[in-house]
Amino acid sequence: MSPKAKKSNNKVSANEVDFSFDEENLAKANAIIAKYPEGRQRSAVIPLLDIAQRQNDGWLSRTVLDYVANFLSVPPIKIYEVATFYTMFNLKPVGQNFIQVCRTTPCWLRGSDKLTKLCKDKLGIDVGQTTKDGLFSLIEVECLGACVNAPMVQINDHYYEDLTTERFDAILDDLKSGKEVKIGTQIDRINSAPASGMTVLKDTE
Repeated sequence: MSPKAKKSNNKVSANEVDFSFDEENLAKANAIIAKYPEGRQRSAVIPLLDIAQRQNDGWLSRTVLDYVANFLSVPPIKIYEVATFYTMFNLKPVGQNFIQVCRTTPCWLRGSDKLTKLCKDKLGIDVGQTTKDGLFSLIEVECLGACVNAPMVQINDHYYEDLTTERFDAILDDLKSGKEVKIGTQIDRINSAPASGMTVLKDTE
């Protein structure tokens, strides 16, 4: 889930205590709740937290959590339990580019630890920290489901796969300068096909 998919003027800071869904997100939230039987609205907690996080610049403050609890008519603790359990939810502000380095076995065997080290050295932050300019945050996560294309990193809503330290270094530079970056595999392969090219069905049109 991306923390930066949508910017909004309705965000919470240390000097603001108010939060509510904007018109667009209110419609989305109501549409999601309508999918559940009467009395089961609390089942919508995860998608509503995602909507709230996106509107609130990528994180969930206490005020935002309480708003979602009130919106769903459930005790706040029920919302806190979900928000603190799933790593997709951020309980403190994050950078404009939220970097999630996969560290599960396939990615680790293919060098994900080197990608983490590159981030630390290049950005001057440790895991769980944000750069002073607010451009980058770094965390490590478990499997993101692109094992064939390891090592991979998720930045906001996008996957960057088949990475080398050189290619990842260039991606960070491009993101910092605001350039468009190729998403998905970074080598010449189609989706998750073999890196060496097709080995079967070569004669199939």
